[in-house]
Amino acid sequence: MYEIEKSFDTQLAAIQRDRPVVVVTEPLEPRILEAVCHLTRFIKPVLLAAEADVRAVASRHLGHVDPARLEYALSQSVFLDILRRKDLLEEFSGECLKDGQAGVRTLEEAGKAVAEPGLFGIYAVRQGHADIVVGGAAHHPKDFFRPMIGLLSSQPVACEVGVFVLPDEHPEGLYPHNIVVFGDVGVNSVMTPEVLGQVAVGTCAVARDLIPSEVLPEIHGAIVSYSHKGSDSGPSPENIRKAMPFVDKALAERAAKAERYGSIRIAGEVKISAAISRRSSELYGDGGDLRGGTNVIICPNLETGNLLYHLYSSRYPEAKKFPVLFGLKFRGVDLAMDCTPEDACLAVKACVLRLQRDGRWTRTPRDTFFRRLRVLAINPGSTSTKIAVYEGESESFSEEVRHSPEELAAFACRSVAEQFGMRRDAVLAALGRRGLKPSDLDAVAGRGGLLRPIPHGTYEVGPAVLADLRAAVGGEHASNLGGLIAHELACPAGKPAFIVDPVVVDEAPSRVKITGLKSIRRRVVSHALNQIASVHRYARESETFYEKVNVIVCHLGGGISMGGHRKGRYLDANNGLDGEGPFSPERCGSLPVGQLVDLCCSGTHTHAAMRKLVKGSGGLVDLLGTSDLREVERRVRAGDAEAGEVFDAMAYQIAKHACSLLPAFEGERLDRVILTGGMARSEMLVEKLKSYLSGLGCGITVYPGENEMAALAQGALRVLYGREAAKQYAPEASAVPA
Repeated sequence: MYEIEKSFDTQLAAIQRDRPVVVVTEPLEPRILEAVCHLTRFIKPVLLAAEADVRAVASRHLGHVDPARLEYALSQSVFLDILRRKDLLEEFSGECLKDGQAGVRTLEEAGKAVAEPGLFGIYAVRQGHADIVVGGAAHHPKDFFRPMIGLLSSQPVACEVGVFVLPDEHPEGLYPHNIVVFGDVGVNSVMTPEVLGQVAVGTCAVARDLIPSEVLPEIHGAIVSYSHKGSDSGPSPENIRKAMPFVDKALAERAAKAERYGSIRIAGEVKISAAISRRSSELYGDGGDLRGGTNVIICPNLETGNLLYHLYSSRYPEAKKFPVLFGLKFRGVDLAMDCTPEDACLAVKACVLRLQRDGRWTRTPRDTFFRRLRVLAINPGSTSTKIAVYEGESESFSEEVRHSPEELAAFACRSVAEQFGMRRDAVLAALGRRGLKPSDLDAVAGRGGLLRPIPHGTYEVGPAVLADLRAAVGGEHASNLGGLIAHELACPAGKPAFIVDPVVVDEAPSRVKITGLKSIRRRVVSHALNQIASVHRYARESETFYEKVNVIVCHLGGGISMGGHRKGRYLDANNGLDGEGPFSPERCGSLPVGQLVDLCCSGTHTHAAMRKLVKGSGGLVDLLGTSDLREVERRVRAGDAEAGEVFDAMAYQIAKHACSLLPAFEGERLDRVILTGGMARSEMLVEKLKSYLSGLGCGITVYPGENEMAALAQGALRVLYGREAAKQYAPEASAVPA
């Protein structure tokens, strides 16, 4: 059976810009609450009930749901006791009275009407506080479906579409991939040829929006009839013939808006028996328009549509099925009263997918339920300073402020902290070009520098942080400026300044650090910011917490660091700064100790030259004369045997060092291996690593790139939203990096 939910997840992950706010009007219905537990990756839920009541339902009815998944879903939700939101009740009451909705004649009557969850949720969407409202599983149509159509319809024509993915026991050949979509005109009070034409095209458009073209290259629709007489308002062939010019016009308009709609084909005057039966199609001979199978069946009346929907529901209870509303601008989901949690989940994902695919939606108009807090992220590098402003989860803008050689020459042979004023002014100027000043921000997050070893987390920039960054206790590096600039911008404006997961994050036990020489102790210095952010992202996409997963992260960049993350602790990592681990584009990696000692004592290399071989001119630079993996891949594809041998060796050593982290999990099941960093963009390298690591049996997830700016913002937002507490920097005085 076609895995439609997996398809939705893949499509949404590829195109989602932000998560829409979804009002769930029936959160005390166990089926719906269970569905919410599988939706937080793609939506921001607003549950119209008190938190205590929701938790009571979960305790009584959802014992079969993973507790971590349930708790994560609730942590991502807003609970809204309607009667406590006087501001919204007043706003919605006024609108309800103006609309004359539910027959109200006074403001008091309107207040009672909008205090009901169904109507409250509809007005929340109508007034721009949310994007989608979900109901119908426990609501009578007059309390939810009908007012939703009346208040949220964006055009004169609307229809409710039923999507089925039938199980494998359904006879093959009639519906390609056993996917069939039913549409009817029941939502519309009058069925005219024009309405029928719009419904036919709209139903097919829903199918095209949801099913990828590689699965169904063409959408084949059929407007069915079962009468040769009938009036102009019935399902007669004559009425359908009158609808076809409207079909052609609507299809042309659709195709002009989006190329994908050009793959829709609609046939008319098809007997219903021929549309739903391969044998009837062959016997009656009017199935010529159905060659290759029908995907979409459009019924010119409500009864036929309902009959087909319930017929297939009863005959194939294992089918994946869900409704989709056309004509509401993706703002409403009407669930069937007999829906399962899976049905509800599919219906919401289908609505969100169409909303995202439309291209016009960028974010919720008003941030009533989920505040879009504004965070400035600052990441100083050796020759530039990257900045980005995030509003909630979405990046508002980013810029890389480059510092000219002339500017930097003035600070040659001086402490990096002396660049502070120049870099701060450059950041302020970049903000000014966007019309922003520090007081417009809710927080500033700077890249953490070479501090003393500390546990992972988001830290407030206080006096101890400032003192150690200025003193460069762990060494001189441009990242030391991140916390200094963040504090300088945030403090006068009364806003918090943070650093997030600096490279010195160290939660490793002593067994990781002890070596065979008493005088040498292993250091933990890694790409902690991207490592930990990658695990947070994986946990979020798995709808659980960082503290609940076991993950190995391979950060693949100019330097390579491998980390073992066990249920919220960063328990082991190689010292990527000094080149320990696999060799990388610029670093030599771990070497045979005896041969290294001989090389150091041979007199052919100075101390500085050896340090350069370890970090800067080792790895691919020394082996192949380039640090550009793309160049190495070009040589491999051109048949360069040496390049192929080195490329394979690097991949093999990455996989070997990743597997060496397994003891950190002490026999616990590994959930995932994550590949990240710039080299994770290489399909050739990723395929090699997937092959070498397949024996782990946990699967590979790829998050290409450094992702540092988003990681800084997300660390600050976790604190601002109350999902974790900010930490105070208080390392042991002796805990200075060696």
